[in-house]
Amino acid sequence: MRWLFLLLVVLNVFYYVWHQQEAPLRAKDVTPLSLYRGSQQDIRLLSETAGESGRGQVVPRQQCLFLGGFSEEDSIARLQQRLVAMKVNAQSVPKAAAGSGYWLAIAPDGQPLLGDQQLQNLSKEFNGLKHKIMLCEGVAPAQ
Repeated sequence: MRWLFLLLVVLNVFYYVWHQQEAPLRAKDVTPLSLYRGSQQDIRLLSETAGESGRGQVVPRQQCLFLGGFSEEDSIARLQQRLVAMKVNAQSVPKAAAGSGYWLAIAPDGQPLLGDQQLQNLSKEFNGLKHKIMLCEGVAPAQ
């Protein structure tokens, strides 16, 4: 057992010396990030941008209210009828674009008609009603 221990110690010493013989790796030169980005020095969130077009002029982005999240199409049809009765213009959003469930997009001119109280009443009337505010045209800018 003693010989086995001594053999392992000798092998470890040999292994250590062998790795020290290799040429040490030299430090890699790191280019500053400011040289890559040029004039764009800061990080901006999508919510902080006002929607910039390709020519440098600022185009304001419209935000729409989305109501829905239903898994059944008839529930969203009943909600749309209820909104028409409230004189709120709502458009159906394709299921693939909205993610999971069926959604209605409320135009910015119809949002003042739907305050917190009206949204609470609608959520009591329609179980599982969700609402969120997102950009009307989506995240990707139109080209």
